[in-house]
Amino acid sequence: MFISTDYSHFSIIILIPIFVGIITQLTKFIIFSIKHGLKWEYLFTHGHMPSAHSAFAISVLMTTAFVDGINSGSFVLAMAFGFLILDDALRLRMYLGDQGRYLNMLVKNLVEESALEKKDFPRLKERIGHHKSEVAVGLVYGAILTYIFILWLK
Repeated sequence: MFISTDYSHFSIIILIPIFVGIITQLTKFIIFSIKHGLKWEYLFTHGHMPSAHSAFAISVLMTTAFVDGINSGSFVLAMAFGFLILDDALRLRMYLGDQGRYLNMLVKNLVEESALEKKDFPRLKERIGHHKSEVAVGLVYGAILTYIFILWLK
């Protein structure tokens, strides 16, 4: 049979990573708010410590290993998507942040040297990706939370 009717396994594989991602994002919000003051838009901010993407990716990988085993096709897929998520968080989104920083500098120079208004150019976000330490902490934090949830469900 190609379609599993065991919904408890599906629930574990999807719900634990969702809870881990939410808890990690709330932790990031609390840390960010302590450093920069309470602003509700920080709740959905990208980048910073710890990486919710990394925590979610490791949680999917661990719960898939727990439910289906490390020799399963679903584990291999979870690992492949985990690597893509980590590459995105570490490398690709950092490049986007660099581009935002350079474009913001160009706009600043353009406005200073011309009659253009700064309000005509939206400020681009410069911090979208993660530093290696933020990803590492997200991985450890996500692994610990996932392990606690798995133990709790046993």
